[in-house]
Amino acid sequence: MALTMYTISVPAYIRGFAVLTSLIDKAEAFAEEKKINPAVLVNARLAPDMLPLAGQIQRASDTAKAMIGRLTTLEIPKFPDEETSLAELRERIAKTVAFLESVDAAALNGAEAKEVVLSAGQLKVTLNGEEYVQRFALPNFYFHVTTAYNILRHNGIQVGKLNYIGPLA
Repeated sequence: MALTMYTISVPAYIRGFAVLTSLIDKAEAFAEEKKINPAVLVNARLAPDMLPLAGQIQRASDTAKAMIGRLTTLEIPKFPDEETSLAELRERIAKTVAFLESVDAAALNGAEAKEVVLSAGQLKVTLNGEEYVQRFALPNFYFHVTTAYNILRHNGIQVGKLNYIGPLA
């Protein structure tokens, strides 16, 4: 199979969301075992100026959806950032995956040449679609997945590298 804009992005996102779902499973089991309110984990963060677990999952979702929106003519679903429970985070992941699974690979044909302008504060950069996916969209997605993993690990949930990498078969 040849590498395409679809194959380097959408399957990676879906796999990352499967990892996040398994991490939520572990967080629920941990909260039950330790008799702690799961909201403590939903609101946990690594540093005061970082987003909590909920924010990390929301940004991973937004990053995947935004990539599709920026590189295709498809309308992307909008989800308000209102998740306050592990169950609601699981639901957001499921809705994001359902959207990604609905994307026809052909919708991304030619997207590597599409111009994407990113603006954040004083930063303004123009990238082609391939650069955008490789330099921003995928790294940003993995940053949030990794940070979600690290938040849970930091809070005592027994996860390791294979939990982050996910199944290889």
